[in-house]
Amino acid sequence: MAKRFSTDTYVNGILSGDRVMLSRAITLVESKLATDQELAQQVINAVLPHAGNSVRIGITGVPGVGKSTFIESFGSYLIIEQGKKLAVLAIDPTSQRSGGSILGDKTRMEELSMNPQAYIRPSPAGKSLGGVAKSTRETIILCEAAGFDTIIVETVGVGQSETAVHAMVDFFLLLMLAGAGDELQGIKRGIMEMADAIAITKADGSNTGKATAAKAEYQSALHLYPLGTSGWLPQVSTCSALKNTGLDTIWQTIADYLKLTQDNGFFEKKRRDQNLQWMYEAIRQGLEDNFYSHQQVKEQLQSIADEVKDGQKSAFAAAAELLRLV
Repeated sequence: MAKRFSTDTYVNGILSGDRVMLSRAITLVESKLATDQELAQQVINAVLPHAGNSVRIGITGVPGVGKSTFIESFGSYLIIEQGKKLAVLAIDPTSQRSGGSILGDKTRMEELSMNPQAYIRPSPAGKSLGGVAKSTRETIILCEAAGFDTIIVETVGVGQSETAVHAMVDFFLLLMLAGAGDELQGIKRGIMEMADAIAITKADGSNTGKATAAKAEYQSALHLYPLGTSGWLPQVSTCSALKNTGLDTIWQTIADYLKLTQDNGFFEKKRRDQNLQWMYEAIRQGLEDNFYSHQQVKEQLQSIADEVKDGQKSAFAAAAELLRLV
């Protein structure tokens, strides 16, 4: 069992930028033990006034797009050229099933992980997207309180994880490949609609022309979508993590978006709406956890589930019966 500290010890360590204490606080947040969760909430409440001062960037992309290579190059650019202090987090609800890739990413991001201005944190393995999303949100707060002014949240899994990340970041970047065939057909419309910018990766060598053509194709497609409530028209650019080209353009796009949305009030509104959404999700998660941890539910769930499976009881009647136990 990991050693526990007092709330003040965690808080003072985090606020002083102690990486070890930050990591221990994140482990506390990820724990499913009720005593750990109680302590974790005390720590989060104490550091909350010191959080919120970062730019939160979500990054997702199709398989093979080179997310970890891009994040290493982009992260190094942010630290070296922009003087940023960077935390890289990941949402990976699939890691238990597929093995995930964030631990591999941490190994591949060797240069970035060794930089004293960077902090890379793998997400916990688990099947529950809600649980992983909750711990990632709380980790953002802890990292901000520790002085990180730029947070990158990477989606490692696919599907709903993009929606979860979109709900906790200020800016959502979609990485795409050129020349993979039918680019516009190969990505879900929903993810395209969430993107604040699209970056065509691996725009180097013989792929440069394809990347430029893909950029024009995506920009035309984005013009067909209605302008969002932010007032921002998503931008498309090309980049090469290998050659370190186009990274400045991507950062300038993010800076332009931040200026526009901070000036028109959308940035603050989105943050407030996200806070409220987090609360409602925490309520849902808490109700679900309480239900499944209820003693009578644990005792009867399997037998009632077997009756449903065998057609002896309807799913609705079974659900109502189980809910009455709580």
